[in-house]
Amino acid sequence: MKKLLLIAGCAALAACGQKEEAAPVEETNVAIAEPDANVAEPAEFTLAETTWTFTRDGKAIQESIDAGGNYIANAGKEHVDHGTAVMKGDKACFTSAMDKEGELCWTTAATDIGQSMETTSDKGEKLTVTRVAYVPMTIPG
Repeated sequence: MKKLLLIAGCAALAACGQKEEAAPVEETNVAIAEPDANVAEPAEFTLAETTWTFTRDGKAIQESIDAGGNYIANAGKEHVDHGTAVMKGDKACFTSAMDKEGELCWTTAATDIGQSMETTSDKGEKLTVTRVAYVPMTIPG
């Protein structure tokens, strides 16, 4: 009986190894999907008309950037900073009109009103900023 099972097993293995004649392949036309020109690309992150809150050096600061890229940062009635802001790639770069340190760039991420993100400056400083509804600001007098 063992010989019979051994022979049957070998025959089964041999049958698996034999190639069957393949059926002829019919040609078919396949449409390749092209990108849809009507699909919207994700919006690029913008600073224009945004307002942010954060705490820096123990001060609760609110900073607004207008449509022209000018920013004002106040801590309550105290004016903290103002200057210009531009996007450079995926970084927000600020140039203060109040010091001579030059441009300072921060990492960014798309952030909706009410959301927070952690941002890191080129100098390694980290801040948690929260986007709030846009508020045009002025320098307190």
